[in-house]
Amino acid sequence: MSKYEDLVPRFINYVKQNTRSDESSATIPSSSRQIDFLNKLKDELKEIGLENVRTNEESAYVFATLPSNVDEDVKKIGFISHIDTADFNSENVNPQFVENYDGKSNIALGNGEYNLDPNVFESLHKYEGNTLITTDGNTLLGADDKAGVAEIVSSMKYLIDHPEIKHGEIEVGFGPDEEIGTGSLKFDVKDFGADMAYTVDGGAKGQLQYETFNAASATVEIKGTDVHPGEAKNVMVNAAILGMDFNAKLPAYERPEYTDGKEGFYFLIEMNGTADFTKLSYIIRDHDRDRFEARKQYFAKIAEEMNKSFGEERVKVTVKDQYYNMAEVIEKNMEVVDLAKEAMNSVDVTPDIFPVRGGTDGSTISFKGLPTPNLFAGGENMHGRFEYVSVETMEKACDVIIAIANLNVEK
Repeated sequence: MSKYEDLVPRFINYVKQNTRSDESSATIPSSSRQIDFLNKLKDELKEIGLENVRTNEESAYVFATLPSNVDEDVKKIGFISHIDTADFNSENVNPQFVENYDGKSNIALGNGEYNLDPNVFESLHKYEGNTLITTDGNTLLGADDKAGVAEIVSSMKYLIDHPEIKHGEIEVGFGPDEEIGTGSLKFDVKDFGADMAYTVDGGAKGQLQYETFNAASATVEIKGTDVHPGEAKNVMVNAAILGMDFNAKLPAYERPEYTDGKEGFYFLIEMNGTADFTKLSYIIRDHDRDRFEARKQYFAKIAEEMNKSFGEERVKVTVKDQYYNMAEVIEKNMEVVDLAKEAMNSVDVTPDIFPVRGGTDGSTISFKGLPTPNLFAGGENMHGRFEYVSVETMEKACDVIIAIANLNVEK
């Protein structure tokens, strides 16, 4: 039996509650179901014995405190995770268990219409002997990031039940809308009060991430001149065709499907329109700040050149920064990374440090003045029906959280 006997039941309870965020909403939280979950979580945090449990009115985060059990002053550490799930069916999540997985067999999801095939999802090979929690093929699982939520709560409960494990003051935070990039915008660093923190929102065992993309969104709005096609010669300007022309001017191999590592990209997310008006939506990503700025400028340059060819403004580009590479902050405060590495090594977890081809709440929070790298939570194939998590990896995540708290005192 696991020493974290409440970890799996807690996780299953969480994932069965729909907390999908809503990108079309202008509120934070973006969905009332997230508020319902956070209110229930507040009650649970009080029940396990955490103190100063509160909702930060500015950000909607739920914060809570585990008081120090040592006399000396040590740095206050925070652990953070998000409670929303991604843009995929999150209603009626029905997890299934695969015990003592052999590392090579197909796993039928639900009625077998979909399968986890290790020839496709090669990560399965490393989970021989593990108990896996999967979907039934109809929904996502929600390990991103309810695994992180469950791990933080279970770790705090374990520390409360085992006062012989020494630790300083710990702050925990659970917030909405990470998946749509708005949840941490109003994160209140002062109210949270930690000296350094970790998001528990990564993937496979050992992941430790303190470098992310710089990120922007971009919209391209194109105004056409739509007339009867029989009278179109030298008159019609087809906005849909111009949209395709705009996209064709971007480097063909600087797209997500052709890039990895620290290679940036332009990603056309959506294109809608007619001959009269067309709109394209992009995201722009790069780890290097100078290259990131150059990518944004190139967008504007394409529009400028197209407008010049028409002698008027038909192409309008709007670019909005979303977050920046948190390495800019954390590389000046590597103590937070070194502590995590030491904690992982102490519980037989090999640190796997690599740049995130994405972002985390820690990106925004780090630039608010609180260095916040990202720890693994265990989820694989996140954001869809093929998502799964290893129970043993979740347990190791708890071990790491507790080791960080304890080593912070011993340093």
